[in-house]
Amino acid sequence: VPVPKWALITVAVAGAILVLLFLICIVKCCCSKKKPTKKERIGLCAVSNSTMTSLVQPEMEDLEREVEQKRRGKLQYSLEYNFRKQELNIGVKQAVELKAMDSGGTSDPYVIVYLTSDMKKRYETKVYRKTLNPIFNESFTFQVPQAEVSESTLVMQVYDFNRFAKHDIIGEVRLPLANVKLQHVIEQWSDLAVASKVEEEHLGEICFSLRYVPSTGKLTVLILEAKQLKRMDSHGLSDPFVKVHLILNRKKWKKKKTSVKKNTLTPYFNEVFVFEVPFSQIQHVDVVISVWDHDKVTKNEPIGKLFLGCRATGNQLRHWSDMLSNPRRPLAQWHILQPPEVVDKALGLKSHLKLPLHSR
Repeated sequence: VPVPKWALITVAVAGAILVLLFLICIVKCCCSKKKPTKKERIGLCAVSNSTMTSLVQPEMEDLEREVEQKRRGKLQYSLEYNFRKQELNIGVKQAVELKAMDSGGTSDPYVIVYLTSDMKKRYETKVYRKTLNPIFNESFTFQVPQAEVSESTLVMQVYDFNRFAKHDIIGEVRLPLANVKLQHVIEQWSDLAVASKVEEEHLGEICFSLRYVPSTGKLTVLILEAKQLKRMDSHGLSDPFVKVHLILNRKKWKKKKTSVKKNTLTPYFNEVFVFEVPFSQIQHVDVVISVWDHDKVTKNEPIGKLFLGCRATGNQLRHWSDMLSNPRRPLAQWHILQPPEVVDKALGLKSHLKLPLHSR
């Protein structure tokens, strides 16, 4: 049977189309890249060029910091804790490859050693002239009660000595003693790190409760205890007591104080004081809590202070607000002591002005 001409044309066209489609698929698979989906496009558009750069290339500041870190050198030291004498012995052995701080390509290094728990007591090694690899071989002893070892950090700072200018710090090693096993003698090397900002001296913490009864106008302050107080005496302890001052309209009004607790950095007082403060004045009163070190021979020294009231901030303001919001209910809280001069400046007391109000 003869095949119609139109059928032959149809078959030829269909075959040509199939071949063309097959060739297009091969070209797409081999040459074209996969296009991102709609979700991917949105995600990529949301990322800025600078962010994309940071993902594949480190920031220059990070690179410079890394190079700066490597150039400071290493310090070798030893640690030994005598549990019987409660002494921490620090050996500063040597340093190598220190950063050159002088124009001649050398340094005049020495090391300062201290504990963050007692920053007043600092030791220094001898100065070694014009060297980047000094050998110190010096040892220092700190009196540290075993219970306080884990709360302290050993700091060893390497300085470059300058006769007529400020000494430059090359780097430091900070070693939290809580992370060190002191049952055995430790001797090791550590890389010098960029020196931290000067930390504020830890003055201690105090716990007390506040209670106010609006109907009777009685403000009750219960001094409970303190801990981790700053060492004020030569033997590494203090004789603390607490003063409670009431300030009205920035002028001293009333004050009371606790008994003295001898030779301790963790005194327990549990002493209560009651002040009469009318409800009309409670918004204008500041309560100043200060911890002092008693001394029979010389003048008593302040360890730290804090104040509460409507002018206070942070935890002190929160404690005061909680007291006013919960009348007749005693509320206890721990507070960190602050430098006395900082608190005095914040209070802005008016001097040489007398109040017509008298202490009771």
